[in-house]
Formats: sequence, structure tokens, C-alpha cells
Amino acid sequence: MSTDLNLLGKGLKYLGLLVFLFIASPITLTMGFKALKKFENTPKEYISYILLTVAVILIIFSIFFAFRTFKILLNALFNNSSEK
Repeated sequence: MSTDLNLLGKGLKYLGLLVFLFIASPITLTMGFKALKKFENTPKEYISYILLTVAVILIIFSIFFAFRTFKILLNALFNNSSEK
């Protein structure tokens, strides 16, 4: 029962990206809601809807990417060679 170091390195890189996504997605969502409040009844209101759409897509992708990252890490640690 040895650790696959190449797969572990890949998983740790993904984990770093996942931490960034966990920080960026709520900030983008907050910016979108603040822009919606600020640009209410102005021509720039579409900016807030674009930010909200991007934030929702980031949150959904973050959840998907989290499952994928932890699956890679578990495969690396417990030597399941199904993910190479």
C-alpha cells in the first residue's frame, strides 16, 4: 500500500485551484449582488446580471471540481489505479 506520488502531485495542484475557486466564487457572488443594488434602474444593470451568472457557474463548477479533486486524492493515497 504505497502512495502514487505523481497522482498525489496532480491532486495537490487541483486542491490549490479548488481553494482559489472556494474564495473567488463567493466574492463574485457578493460583487454581483452589490452591483445589482448599485446599478438599479440604470443602463449598466446588465453588468450585475453578468456577474451573478458567472458566480452561479463558478459555484456549480467548484462543487463538481471538489468531488473530482478529492476522488483523485483518495485514489493517490489508497493506491486505486482507476484514475490515471
